[in-house]
Amino acid sequence: MKLIIKSLMAAALISVSASAAVLATVNGKTITSEEVNAVLMEGTQGRFTSLPKEKQDELQQRVVEGLVMQELVYEEAKKEGVLESAKYKKEYDDIVARIQKQLAAKVWQENLLEGIKVSDKEIKAYYDGHGDEFEQKEKVHARHILVKTEDEAKKIISGMKSLKGDKLKEKFIEDAKAKSTGPSGPKGGDLGFFQQGQMVPEFNDAVFSMKVGTITPEPVKTQFGYHVIYLEEKQAGKKATLDEAKPFIEQRLKQEKFQKEMEAKTKALKNAAKITYSK
Repeated sequence: MKLIIKSLMAAALISVSASAAVLATVNGKTITSEEVNAVLMEGTQGRFTSLPKEKQDELQQRVVEGLVMQELVYEEAKKEGVLESAKYKKEYDDIVARIQKQLAAKVWQENLLEGIKVSDKEIKAYYDGHGDEFEQKEKVHARHILVKTEDEAKKIISGMKSLKGDKLKEKFIEDAKAKSTGPSGPKGGDLGFFQQGQMVPEFNDAVFSMKVGTITPEPVKTQFGYHVIYLEEKQAGKKATLDEAKPFIEQRLKQEKFQKEMEAKTKALKNAAKITYSK
């Protein structure tokens, strides 16, 4: 059973801490980072922090502007006596009645989750029995220049053959920005870190056989075109230690216990209740 409320009317249920950053002020009323973050997390279903930085900034600005306008409209509504109207009071009471049950259920579930304990013995047993989950594959940090033809790629490689070290990297980034047709071109061809098997086979095989600080001696052909690759960094594969894996395991086991306990409790509640359904 899923949590009943994710954050219905989140702004109304948040206690703003004194340490929250002020992002805007509207006629003396502050709009804080805590209020904005609550709306952002709700609107993205908890995925806000995984979005690109540019998208995060765009969404944050839109939410701030929305809250500013909300505050302005609220103040105007108060001036016009909306808060004293019968319509407002009725709808307000209806919302409060719904929120009471939903909020009570939310806190009840949170209390249940907080009361669940996971022992070190259980964590160790899970770690020992699920070793593959904690194996981190070899990773590389690479850049690439993507062009349409093999001749274009060969010319780019030829122009960098005599370079090494920082000069090679600087020239590669310059060429990527000027010549690459891939989406990473404006970032100097930067692909960040990726593990074995994440890229198409031809690209994967080439980049994982390279030495750090070098480029591919020949163009690498894939379904996307011809690539020139620069290997910036390599990290060997390793297995996370028990201490490193402990927070993840504890949370996972806690959630599993919570789900089972929720199912048992809700089943018991239904069995003890008198419930009739209209046909």
